[in-house]
Amino acid sequence: MTQGEHGIYPASCISIGGAAVLISGESGIGKSELALALIDRGARLISDDHTALRLDAGRLIASPAQNIRGLIEVRNLGLLPIEPGPDCPVALLIELNRAAPRWIEHSQQRVILGVAVPEILLSPESQVLAIKAEMALQAYGVKG
Repeated sequence: MTQGEHGIYPASCISIGGAAVLISGESGIGKSELALALIDRGARLISDDHTALRLDAGRLIASPAQNIRGLIEVRNLGLLPIEPGPDCPVALLIELNRAAPRWIEHSQQRVILGVAVPEILLSPESQVLAIKAEMALQAYGVKG
């Protein structure tokens, strides 16, 4: 991520109810698959694989990275077009991580462009990963 007031962050991003959720993790772990599952449940894609972030009045705003705007990589199918949703304030960072803890009492924090963002680790092997992501946003995401 570049320093200053804007940059590109290595994560996919979807919006749920006007709140952006960054989805990070190692290559091939399932970021785009989680984004697709959430889109199937009503979320909107902001950006796949890399997300443009900027500061606006102390809030972190997510928008599509220009080189991949309107595209999502669907494994076994290739890069496919998808209409990106509007820019949204970042409410949560989900890291897909096979070493995610079984349960937590509170979220971690990741500082991005000087803004503390709640961070949750989720195991990518879950059969209900999209539901867990929605619940994590409700429980730990930035409100309003």
